[in-house]
Amino acid sequence: MKDLKHLYYFENLLMDADNELVRKAQEEGRKCVGSVCYQIPEVLMNLEGVFTVRLRAPRTGSMEMGTYYLTSLLCEYSRALLERAIEGGYQFLDCLIAPDGCTMINRCVENMELLKMNDKEDFFYKYLEVPMKADDNGLDLYVGQCREKILTPLKEHFGVDVSDEALRRSVERHNEMCRIITELGNFRKEEKPRITGYEFHIITMCTYVCPTDLLLDKLKETLEEVRERTPDEKWPYRARVAVVGSEVDDIDMIKLIEDSGAYVCADRFCFGSLPGRQEIVLNESEDVLRQICRQYMMECMCPRHMDTPKMNRRREYVDEIAREYKADGIIYEQMKFCDPWAYERMVGSSVMREEYGYPVLTIDRPYAVGNSGQIRTRVQAFVESIEIKKIQGGK
Repeated sequence: MKDLKHLYYFENLLMDADNELVRKAQEEGRKCVGSVCYQIPEVLMNLEGVFTVRLRAPRTGSMEMGTYYLTSLLCEYSRALLERAIEGGYQFLDCLIAPDGCTMINRCVENMELLKMNDKEDFFYKYLEVPMKADDNGLDLYVGQCREKILTPLKEHFGVDVSDEALRRSVERHNEMCRIITELGNFRKEEKPRITGYEFHIITMCTYVCPTDLLLDKLKETLEEVRERTPDEKWPYRARVAVVGSEVDDIDMIKLIEDSGAYVCADRFCFGSLPGRQEIVLNESEDVLRQICRQYMMECMCPRHMDTPKMNRRREYVDEIAREYKADGIIYEQMKFCDPWAYERMVGSSVMREEYGYPVLTIDRPYAVGNSGQIRTRVQAFVESIEIKKIQGGK
């Protein structure tokens, strides 16, 4: 297929956390709110005068200092972020908001605060207590925490308008971006998709780490380009897979899978679009903040939620997207030492294999995959097993 016009531009935005669009927004006088998790509703941090960036540590090498403070038994995402903070890589932030989604990321941000990783005099940290059960009590907690730990500090520190009208405008901007990402993602359902999983991953990640209003023009151009794009006659992939699991912000991970012969047709992972890039539908009668929090809580597929209905729903959701996007198999990936996804990967992969009948590959991976020969070999073997199963009539 013909290369996307703006793909190189999108890739460059992901080369540095303090990217071109972050700098442009700050030159306009906006404040940058750092976040580390989907469970902090991004629409609450994209109000007028502020914008949010989901933290990454692109081009990670050594994590010696991060490991010194956090030990080698914590996930590499948390260690990579702390390492980058110690290096001074997050000086562009004006505040940092973290949930207790897991103890590892909490420890990471706490160490940033204790080590005074940001030199700005008015810099502040906030920690949200987020629910472990998706019920009315959990929603009450979530709403209160978002109001107290996000909206109130943004108003007090930066003079941000946090009224219902301002929240609705933020949701409208969010929905415009989500509609573009959703339409781009829908092309993956085609028999011969006109967008690769790698291209879609790059574009989607940019929406998490850039002020999306500054990204919209190029997103719209790319959507028009893909609409008119003609896929290659010769399909270069041997199988279609849904990738499910923990945080994936390494641009090499999806590329490695696709270079190994597996087209990534669905992205159920942190920094992915399923869920994460769905429109937020508001009614006129209910408190806006409560509506926003409800949607984030109910659509969240993170193993942070431990009630039985949520656990069962996560496997049902994987089955739904696998069928919708016509996946031949499922890859459950988990970053090393990620406790929530270690359990989810073990149980989920077993359920999807034994109860739903999918071929499943499980991967325990580092934060920065690079050109991992081991992962490449395992994906190639998985693709061959799917091909053999097709030859044998699905047995």
